[in-house]
Amino acid sequence: MSDARAAILAKMRAAMGRGRDDDARRAAVTDRLQRSPRGLIPARGQLDPAGRIALFCEMAEKVQASIARLPGSADVPAAVSDYLKSKNLPARVRTGADTRLADLPWQGQAHLEVAKGPAQADDMASVSHALGGVAETGTLMLTSGPDNPTTLNFVPEHHIVVLRAADIAGDYETLWDRVREIHGKGVMPRTVNLVTGPSRSADIEQTLLLGAHGPRALHILVVDDV
Repeated sequence: MSDARAAILAKMRAAMGRGRDDDARRAAVTDRLQRSPRGLIPARGQLDPAGRIALFCEMAEKVQASIARLPGSADVPAAVSDYLKSKNLPARVRTGADTRLADLPWQGQAHLEVAKGPAQADDMASVSHALGGVAETGTLMLTSGPDNPTTLNFVPEHHIVVLRAADIAGDYETLWDRVREIHGKGVMPRTVNLVTGPSRSADIEQTLLLGAHGPRALHILVVDDV
């Protein structure tokens, strides 16, 4: 460690009233990682299932996402086709290898082309399956991998996300618990994306611009069946 860096860190420790006890700090960090203590959980999302779903939809729409409620997963292909038509988009979407999406009756939409794999530069629309949703903020949690490549979240201009209503949690901590259950303690996907509405920026003259760093439209299909 350089002398300048050591001096800066020494000043920071002194300001926080901490000595140079590296072993104690390492032990504290190890203990925290092993316990995975929960953060503050706001009361807003602590509702019954119907209340969580309604709040999620309300909050997602407040951040310019669009919502469609579907009675069953078999309705997803038709809903995707309807969305593309409503936006005057080509009848083509990109998906990953997620078996939940692959098993849907896409053949019922004969005009719709479903390409597989990471998103390409000319893809206008993609379809992902979310791990879950957060009711308190209308946020989607999407984990990376061949099933749902992260490029699907950011490259196409229109991102369509399938979300099981049963996977909508009241808070972030519940979804982090779910990630640990799926992948194992101490193991994480390469990327966990928390998506709240379409991409946006107001850096230039405080004018809101959608699609600044990713999709300019986010359409969420909330599926009621289990």
